[in-house]
Amino acid sequence: MKEKEIVKKAIDGNVDAFCFLYGKYKSKLYSYAYYKLGNRSDAEDAVSDCVLSAFEQINKLKNPEAFSSWIFRILYCSCTSAVKEQINQRNTDDIENYFNISSDKDMFVEREELKQALSLLGEEERNIVLLTVIAGFNSKEIAKITGLSAVNVRQKRSRSLAKMRKELE
Repeated sequence: MKEKEIVKKAIDGNVDAFCFLYGKYKSKLYSYAYYKLGNRSDAEDAVSDCVLSAFEQINKLKNPEAFSSWIFRILYCSCTSAVKEQINQRNTDDIENYFNISSDKDMFVEREELKQALSLLGEEERNIVLLTVIAGFNSKEIAKITGLSAVNVRQKRSRSLAKMRKELE
């Protein structure tokens, strides 16, 4: 069965169809959130918020073929909220709270070099790279998610990848 048909079933309220879609995307969703937010706990929370929101709103999805960019747009917004929350928390918490961030070795191999290269980028650049590399979106799809133009996405992606290559060499 094609993804479009499964999405239509999910839109019609079929929970199993939605669960199938979640299973298909959960690894990419988590990877994006992890590299965006920097730790396992926040990534898991953002993905949970995203999936719950998607489940509640799937009946509003007009184009079943746009499911992947739609769910990543929800995750993008969840991660943006989480970043704001992290900033607020950093402004009010003691620094000691940040030494207890857990490891993600059970989900996938953590790559310090990649995290370091991503840290050189601004938030918008990092989003573009993660949506390209992890989610596999093209510039038009990323433009829909981020609100930028496709040309701007391509330019920022090119510059960002060049910065990262320089760091990784």
